[in-house]
Amino acid sequence: MKALIYDSHGPDVLQYREVDDPTPGSRDVVVRVAATTVNHLDVTQRNGWFTMPGFTLPHISGMDVAGTVVLLGEAVTSVSIGDRVVIDPSMSQVPEDSKLSGMGDLYGELGIIGANLAGGYAELCMAPETHVYHIPEKMSWHQAAMFPTVWMTAYHALFDVAELIKGESIMIHAAGSGVSMAGIQLAKNAGARVLATAGSELKCEKALALGADYACNNRETDIAAWARELTGGEGVNVVFDHVGEALWGASMFSLAPRGRLVNCGGTSGNSPVIPSLGYMYHMGLRLLGSDPFRYEEFLPAWELYCSGDFQSIADSVYPLSEGKAAQEKLLSGDFFGKIILEP
Repeated sequence: MKALIYDSHGPDVLQYREVDDPTPGSRDVVVRVAATTVNHLDVTQRNGWFTMPGFTLPHISGMDVAGTVVLLGEAVTSVSIGDRVVIDPSMSQVPEDSKLSGMGDLYGELGIIGANLAGGYAELCMAPETHVYHIPEKMSWHQAAMFPTVWMTAYHALFDVAELIKGESIMIHAAGSGVSMAGIQLAKNAGARVLATAGSELKCEKALALGADYACNNRETDIAAWARELTGGEGVNVVFDHVGEALWGASMFSLAPRGRLVNCGGTSGNSPVIPSLGYMYHMGLRLLGSDPFRYEEFLPAWELYCSGDFQSIADSVYPLSEGKAAQEKLLSGDFFGKIILEP
């Protein structure tokens, strides 16, 4: 099969070349990839800035995979050749007779397709039969491929970690990113009041179109003052952040008493400064790291996505052979939605 692979770290290491086809274990399936997406981790690991536990070279990225089942292990019973499926990339609770078992430590060496296991930047991708889910006939490959990483990250962060409930208010940063677009829609669907921030007026307009109640340019606005104005001086109950350093202090000052700041990334830097310990403990603020989503969360989140009136927006589509250009677009920040690769 053809794959976009790298053998060393750096900006110019991606190679589009022939590699061996995956050979399934008895409970595994092989999927012919119809679409995958570009995520920040793809670029971070390619450059060697950070690698997941269990990462090895050479590596094939691509955590989001949608495609057609083309090969079955001898013990597979739940799917058939020709089925259209999306893959849960998190390899917790994998059966022992899968080749991908044994990497289910959520707080250690968690196996993740496309992160430390071969992923969707290829014509074929292997997964356990327990981790593939049928795609509705009406759903496109792109819509399915845009689900796993960003929607599961947002779903877990908002409901399991932050415990967002109906009637609360939430501020969501980086509204042009896939995970924030998912968060806006999930929070609104849950009955929350949604304040979105982004780095441009155009992205703010698009956030409003997705259902945000309010949106502002976080490069030009005092977001803490803005949040308090919109909440009668109280502040928001939750901030959902994956920006990190750039908005950390303002996010804390945007929170209501006993508010929760839930974080799942640091695209602007990983060393934020707490502006005031006294303010934090006096106001009872909670700083929450959003840990890996659970295996049992995937199916209800997928069913909600399939049945609800949700949108996943593709910014652009590249052939897999042009994966470097797609990753450079991600680094530029000049996008709204997910960047898709098609093998």
